[in-house]
Amino acid sequence: MANYIGPKIKLSRRVGVPIADIAKHTGRRQLNPPGTHGFRGRRLRDYGVRLNEKQKLRYHYNVMERQFRLCLKRASRAKGNTGDVLLQLLEQRLDNVIRRLGWARTIWAARQIVVHGHVLVNDRKTDRPSFQLKVGDKITLKPSIHKLVRENLESMPGHEAPGWLSFDPSTLTANIATIPTPDQVPFDVNMNLIIEFYR
Repeated sequence: MANYIGPKIKLSRRVGVPIADIAKHTGRRQLNPPGTHGFRGRRLRDYGVRLNEKQKLRYHYNVMERQFRLCLKRASRAKGNTGDVLLQLLEQRLDNVIRRLGWARTIWAARQIVVHGHVLVNDRKTDRPSFQLKVGDKITLKPSIHKLVRENLESMPGHEAPGWLSFDPSTLTANIATIPTPDQVPFDVNMNLIIEFYR
């Protein structure tokens, strides 16, 4: 199971937008371009613009290139707009749902919670971050992780779970209520540029 383990702020600096909603990534200094004093030599050409948009989405969901291509292939075979279906597939990944619920502050922390076997989907232990959740699936946590998750929830006072998830904070259980729509994704990305990149 491949996973990026390098410095995370470098990813935000490379694409020019914060890929995690924490102070390390959202600070003004952190969004300077990489290199000495944030030097950026040339303006991006069409290929570079499309590549940057694709990388932005990949980094946001912590997905490697091969996984991303498989998701795109699956989305292109499904009915409907390829870009919208791709976003739905990425949003319904188990590690992303943990992050959207506020149980983890970043996608990397959410992935760790899943890989360490703390998450139950429909009362069965699931340790695959890429596990695709469906409407009606119930997500619970093992008691050993409850304290950490409650601390994470308290550290994000204004955080609200998106409308496509139903969440009970008292028991730390959640359900997939509906399929997410592109306007419910709290991340600006131009899906047309990403689809064009692979053509």
